[in-house]
This record gives sequence, C-alpha cells and structure tokens, in this order.
Amino acid sequence: MGIETFAAAFLVGLLGGVHCLGMCGGIVTSLTLGIDPQNRASGASLFLQQLGYNLGRLLGYGAAGALVGGFGQMLLGAAPLHHAQRLLYGIAALFMIALGAYLGGWWMGLRYLERGGERLWRRIEPLGRRLLPIRSLPQALALGFLWAWIPCGLVYSMLIWALSAGSAGAGALLLLSFGLGTLPNLLGMGLLVGAAAHWMHNPWTRRIAGGLVLSFGLYASWQVLFPA
Repeated sequence: MGIETFAAAFLVGLLGGVHCLGMCGGIVTSLTLGIDPQNRASGASLFLQQLGYNLGRLLGYGAAGALVGGFGQMLLGAAPLHHAQRLLYGIAALFMIALGAYLGGWWMGLRYLERGGERLWRRIEPLGRRLLPIRSLPQALALGFLWAWIPCGLVYSMLIWALSAGSAGAGALLLLSFGLGTLPNLLGMGLLVGAAAHWMHNPWTRRIAGGLVLSFGLYASWQVLFPA
C-alpha cells in the first residue's frame, strides 16, 4: 500500500465528519458530561480527557484494522496471489462506492452493517458504563478504546478496505489514518460539549464529501477492471 492509500483513508475520515457528527455527537456529549464535574470545570483537564478518549478510539481502530488486515493476509496466502489481491481490492472498491453514496445521502444500505454490529456492541457497552465517571486519563483511554467498537457503517467500510491491505500492520495503519482524519471533528466537538459547526449540517457538504469518497471507489474499481 502506497502513501496515497493512507492519504485517501485520512480524507475519508475527515470528510466523513459529516457522518461522525450525527453518529457520535450524542456519545461525545455523554462522555464529556461523564467526566468528573471537578475535572470538567478545568479547561486543561477537559482537553486531556477528550484527548484520552480520542487516542483510545484510535488505538481501538488500529487493533481492529490489524485483525482484519491479518485475516486478509491469510486469505492472500490461501489463494493465488494475483487473483486474491484483485478480489479483495475489488470488494474494497465496491464498499468505497457504497460509502460515498451513504455519506452523500443517496443510499442508506450501510445501515444494515451497523445493525449487524449492534449485538457485539450490547456486550461491550456495559463495560464502558463501569468506567464512569471519568477521573483519570487511563480511564478515558480505556473508554475511548471501547468507543471504537460502536456499530458504524463508516468504520465497517474501512475495515472491509483493510482486508485488501495485505498485512496486519498495513491494516492497522489504514484504520489509524482514517481515525486521524476523524480527530478534528470529534475532538473539537467534545471541547464544545456537543456543539457542531453549522456547515457540517449543510446538505451540499454531505454531497461533496460523498462525491469525493465515491470518486475514490470508482478510481479503485477502474484499477481492478483495467490494471496497468
């Protein structure tokens, strides 16, 4: 995987902030209000704990990316390399197209992926409740790690992409790149206690974001169908 792939994953996270604000806005607000009131009153403590949530979330994404990337590596080893690579890359391209349509509001089919993950989340979510109220940075990191596993079509699409990464390390880097892209939106939203920028709610913002991600998927599909 070249640097352009990780740059694209970063852009997906950044542009996917339109979706993140809707999907995770309530969670960010709840986590902010779940900070011990004495710490919440301090701007420095609030920033450190919001940073802790998001660093934990990035670690969770990296762990998930490593698992899926490692599984993809096993698939590559079990089949002729060229055919396996094209198959996995083709699947990733289709999900990128679906992801772009989802972000643009043109097709909501990825919600089925989110519903599929709800069973896992019901088992994880009670663990997070035990960490509240947040009184320390390690607690914030742990809760952020659990937050990474919330059912999210955006994250699940990135995990499908990580299948084609070729290794556990590349899968982890791909998801970390995506997570870094989401950081400005979610960290900023946490510091504003749930107040989102108005432009994120503009339908044209969603369409532009969706169109750009869709273009990544179409370009990847072209490479699969017409390899150089």
